[in-house]
Parts: sequence; C-alpha cells; structure tokens
Amino acid sequence: MKRVFSGIKPTGHLTLGNYLGALRQWAEVDQHRADALFCVVDLHALTVEHDPARVRRLSRQAATLLLAAGLDPRLCTVFVQSHVDEHARLSYLLECVATDGEMRRMIQYKEKAARERERGGSVRLSLLTYPVLMAADILAYATDEVPVGDDQAQHVELARDLAVRFNQRYGHTFVVPKATLPPVAARVMNLQEPASKMGKSDDFGPGIVYLLDEPDVVRKKVMRAVTDSGREVVYDRAGRPGVANLLEILAACTGGEPEALSAGYASYGELKKDTADAVVEALRPLRARHQELCADPGYVERVLREGAEKARAMARPVVDGAYRAIGLLPPLAEPAAEPMAESGAGAGASTEPGAVASLNAAR
Repeated sequence: MKRVFSGIKPTGHLTLGNYLGALRQWAEVDQHRADALFCVVDLHALTVEHDPARVRRLSRQAATLLLAAGLDPRLCTVFVQSHVDEHARLSYLLECVATDGEMRRMIQYKEKAARERERGGSVRLSLLTYPVLMAADILAYATDEVPVGDDQAQHVELARDLAVRFNQRYGHTFVVPKATLPPVAARVMNLQEPASKMGKSDDFGPGIVYLLDEPDVVRKKVMRAVTDSGREVVYDRAGRPGVANLLEILAACTGGEPEALSAGYASYGELKKDTADAVVEALRPLRARHQELCADPGYVERVLREGAEKARAMARPVVDGAYRAIGLLPPLAEPAAEPMAESGAGAGASTEPGAVASLNAAR
C-alpha cells in the first residue's frame, strides 16, 4: 500500500475549510486506500507568539475532531507530532541541506512575517525554518502522497527538493513524495472576504464557520455571506468570487458540481439557504461524535499514545538511516560488564587490604 501523511496545526479552532478541504477526504478516502498517518503538528504552532495553555487545549481538541470526523485508529495512525522525537531529529539534518534562499521564497513565510512586522512584533527564526520541519514530518515516514490544500502545495515541493538533494549527496535515503489535492473545495474562502482563505488562526470572524459552531450560528454566517454585483447566479471564480465560494461549498457538501448547481438558482437568497442547510447537515454527525468523545477522554488519550508508538516505530529506521548517511557517528554501545570474581579461597579473591576491608564492611 502507498503511505500517506498529512497534519493539521493547532493554531485555532478547526473550520469548515479544514473539514471540506482535508478531514473529510482523509476519513472517507485516504485511510481506506493507503497506510495513512494523520498528525496534530503542534510544534508548528510555536512559530509565532502563543499561549502555552491554549496550544495544549487546541491540540487535544484537534485530535478529538480528527476522530470525530471519522478517522479510525484501526485503519490509520493518529498522533501528536511532539510525541515522536524523530520529527525534530530529522528537521536539523534537513536544515543542513536546505538553503536560506529557499526558505525566504516560501509564500507563507513572506505573508506571516509581514503580518508580524505590521503588529510590531519580531519574526521568530522558527517561522523561517518551519517548512523544513514540515518536510521532516513527511520524509520521516517514507511518505508517497501528501493530501493538502492548494496553499500547502509549495511545502510539499520543498520536501521533494530536499529529498532529491539528500539522496543525490548522501545516497538513497528518502522516498520522494507528491501532493494530492481534493477535487472540490480544495480551498474554502472566507464568507465575508472571498478573496481570503477561511483560516482557523483568526480568533473570531463572521465569515468563518467553525466545526463546533451551533447550527443557528452556521446558518446566520452563511446567510450573511458576501455575494457579488448582479443578480444572476453563475459560477465564475475570478469574476464573482462570493457566489463561486458558496457554490463550491454547496457542491462539496452535496456531491454536485458548482457549474451545474448554479443553473438551479434564480436568486442569491435561495443559494444561501440551501448552502446553509447543506453545511449544517454535513457537520451534524461530526458534532454528535465530538460530544461522545469528549465524554470519554481516556479513549482519546489511548489513541494518541498508541498512535505515537506506531509512528515512532515507522520513523526511527528512516531517521537513523539519514543520520548514518549524512556522516554522523552511530551511538556507541555500552561495554559488556566484566563478571565479578567470587569471594573466598581458590576463586582468585583479592588479598589487597582495601578489598578485604570492603568485604568485611559488606558483611
């Protein structure tokens, strides 16, 4: 079977975009067709200013929502990144292969660094280098495919480049992965700002549907979604991004095609109502399962503990191989302990005064 790896960052409450663009695909397709690993990448949440307690809380919530979305630990491996040391071990080796120019060309670094500077904050070094950690996340597991949204495709390309470069310099060590994109709703946009992604890092937003929003809240947000000038409902991502976003969400929730769906609506109001109903129904089983899991925290802890053990067993041989290939001295085994001489005559017992004193003291 092919091996699939993907992760989600606990930097905010998970959104409809996370579900339609990733989680549902993982649960309905990827865990059934491949040897799949899904990870809460909590180390990535440390690249910007953060509240430690909130990171822990969101990490647990994200893990619970992965299971609520349908990930089955009997079919796949669910774990937390920081519970497996091999991610950090491999990241430094890949930093020794990556270049400064590659890091500074990453689009997300440019955008996030600019926002940090606008706020008057300093940019952490980890924000620059975290794409290398992401590459380590992928390469440590001999991953064949990485299901991602289109905004993350550049990071998978970096992982490919680093794998090829490492293999050429130090011998074949890594599988070269490829990105796979879901066919519809690969990038759900903000309902109030359809030119921007529906991001979970925002603390609040009327244009963001969170997975744990109450149904009435979901309907209100969708009904207030920004549309476009004109009255005709047509699918035009460039010219009418607001309507296109609603059609893509509706298509993702119902299994239709955005263009075909557009022909069935004479007004924006009808489209919004049907989209709101579709989103509520799509999230209903997830919310119910989340409530069940919250009532049984021991189950979630057991899944994460066993998942980390499985992930560690898969990653360690790959990372140990990378350490050998790049030229690091393997850990030295402890020398075997010499057998103790038996006391008493004929057994070679020491006759030194200090030894006699020690034996007497022991008695």
